[in-house]
Amino acid sequence: MAISETDLVHLRRAVALAEEAADAGDGPFGSVLVDRDGVERFADRNREQSTGDPTRHPEIEIARWAVTHLTPADRAAATVYTSGEHCPMCSAAHAWVGLGRIVFVASSAQISAWRATAGAGPSAVAALPIAVVAPGLVAEGPIDGLADEVRVLIEREAAPGA
Repeated sequence: MAISETDLVHLRRAVALAEEAADAGDGPFGSVLVDRDGVERFADRNREQSTGDPTRHPEIEIARWAVTHLTPADRAAATVYTSGEHCPMCSAAHAWVGLGRIVFVASSAQISAWRATAGAGPSAVAALPIAVVAPGLVAEGPIDGLADEVRVLIEREAAPGA
């Protein structure tokens, strides 16, 4: 797995969006869609709590935006940078719309462990790796240099009384 300086710029943006989500009372996740030329095309953060819609994950919003605004070839050449590995719902959406590479900061296993350590209850959905849900996708992560930033956000959210 070769992570470039350009990848790190986009990953830091995803982590900043995750922090914005956490500060708004939503789950700490953010994602960025970047085209083949390295240009950010769309970005969003988790909005589950603020909208009351548990499907308002940034990766789902990226998939919806991409279908409307990009050709199938452009979608396949794009990269999604995200603070946390896609959940099964988002992995499936990513595969169904034909998006390209995924680069994530924290893995689903890391996130589950951090939540458990912080005292959070079990998730309603199993934390399956992207490769299990959509084995044809190219997914890279976790990214050690940024994972601690995501861990802090996850533990803040997961702590009892948070």
